[in-house]
Amino acid sequence: MGKGISTQGVTLKWGSNSGSLTKKIDIKDFPDLGGAPEMLETTTLSDAAQTFILGIQSLSAMEFTANYTKSDFETVESDANTDLYYALEFGTSGSEGVFKWQGQHSVYVVGAGVNAVTEMKIVVAPSTKPELSTT
Repeated sequence: MGKGISTQGVTLKWGSNSGSLTKKIDIKDFPDLGGAPEMLETTTLSDAAQTFILGIQSLSAMEFTANYTKSDFETVESDANTDLYYALEFGTSGSEGVFKWQGQHSVYVVGAGVNAVTEMKIVVAPSTKPELSTT
C-alpha cells in the first residue's frame, strides 16, 4: 500500500505544443484536476427515492498561486490568452505522474497586507480535461 507523496517538486509547465512544455515559474499550490459530474435525475413516479445517472463532468477555472516578481509576471503574461498545452508533474521529472491538458491562461497580482508575500494567480481556462499521461 502506498503512503502518499509530498507536494515538494510538483511542477507546472506549458508550451505551444505537447513537445515544447517547459517550466516558466515555481508554483505554491495547484487546483483540483477535475470535478464532480453533473447528476442527471432519472426518477419516475414509480420510484420511492430519487435516482440519478452521471452527466457531464464539471470543470472550472484552474488557479495556481506563485510568488510575484516583475520578471515572473512578465514571463507568465507573455503567454497569456494563447492556446497552449499544460502539464502538472508530480515527483522528480514526473516519476509520480504527469497530468496534461490544453487551454489558455491569464495572470493577476493578488491583494496583500502587512508583512505578507506578494503573490500572483495564474488562471487557466481548460479546453480539455486534465488526464494522467501514459507517455
